[in-house]
Amino acid sequence: MDEARSPRLRDDDELTLLDYWRVVRRHTRLIVLLCLLSVLATTGVSVWMPKIYEATATILTPMESPGAGLGLASAMAASGVLPAVPGLSLPSLTPQRDIFVSILKSQTMAQDVVRRFDLQARYEALFESDAIKGLQGMTTITLSKEGLISIKVEETDPQLAADIANFYVENLDTMLTRFAITDASKQRAFIADRLVETERDLRKAEEALRQFQETHKAIALQEQARGAVEATAQLKGEIMAAEVQLEVMRNFATDANPEVINLKRRIEELKRHLGQMQYGKGWVLPPENRNPGTPRSEIHVPFAQVPELGLELARLTRDVKVLETVYTLLTQQLEQAKIAMARDMPLVQVLDRAVPADRKSKPKIKLNMAIAGITSLFLGIFLAFFLEHLAALKQSPLPRA
Repeated sequence: MDEARSPRLRDDDELTLLDYWRVVRRHTRLIVLLCLLSVLATTGVSVWMPKIYEATATILTPMESPGAGLGLASAMAASGVLPAVPGLSLPSLTPQRDIFVSILKSQTMAQDVVRRFDLQARYEALFESDAIKGLQGMTTITLSKEGLISIKVEETDPQLAADIANFYVENLDTMLTRFAITDASKQRAFIADRLVETERDLRKAEEALRQFQETHKAIALQEQARGAVEATAQLKGEIMAAEVQLEVMRNFATDANPEVINLKRRIEELKRHLGQMQYGKGWVLPPENRNPGTPRSEIHVPFAQVPELGLELARLTRDVKVLETVYTLLTQQLEQAKIAMARDMPLVQVLDRAVPADRKSKPKIKLNMAIAGITSLFLGIFLAFFLEHLAALKQSPLPRA
């Protein structure tokens, strides 16, 4: 009888699967009853829970393109003033898709949604921060490897869920437009200020050159000196243009940025050549962009060897040419800035707008019933073995004193 009651009392003290099955079979009623009660309770709770509807909006992120600080480097290279430097443009330091996701998950975006739909009153939240937490709990924003951003909102009202998801998209477009206009305005204002300063300096330089020529009867330079003036003016223009580009780049990148470091080295190289031109016994021009490793072969007389009046005329002529070069570049950049501000480009492309769901997404009654049934089954089996163990302990003789 004892052997029939418990698998622990076998003579060989070895348990088989048959022994375990006997324990489960003896407590079948307990296990079945526990499963039924668990499934029925879970079903009742699932039916009683409020129905949750899901709405999803999907947007496309734009293709990455270099922002380039209004294309200053491109204009300089096209003008032949600043040789093209690889990577001199200013691409976006952060992928746009990541910026989009960060804005969608930002506190500002959540505040706009809460205030737009009065979610603080709907959630009966004491503070706006509590309503924001509730919104973030029912909103899921994901980025796929293909570059699609999905905004999923869960709500008890299917229409409200769709409206909130669509508002995320609309407000994202509004915020991006505002940021883009602000950024373009700052760049345009910066270039416009530099253009005004350059124009004023150019007029002063032209007036100084005119007065000098009138006073000294327009002294002419020798051909070598004239070549030195033109080459020096070109080099000085390259330096000033590169410094303007560096100042623009610092609005977007730190001094540790590889592009900033390369541009600084370029400026230092140009200044070294300029010093050789002004004070050395002879000098060669920096390498052309077409043959980066080959310096130009033109040889010119340094300014220190030009007669005093000729040297002054050379300096005045050089200043005018330098300022003319910079003025031309800045004029081109100002026009590009105006075009960038006036251009109406769609920042956010909507792939799928959110629509009210026809069926609830939660609670999933069948799934909950299955989970409850499996969980209670294992719990019932564990309870059966526990009861069997207690029965075996009661049947064991107490140790004698």
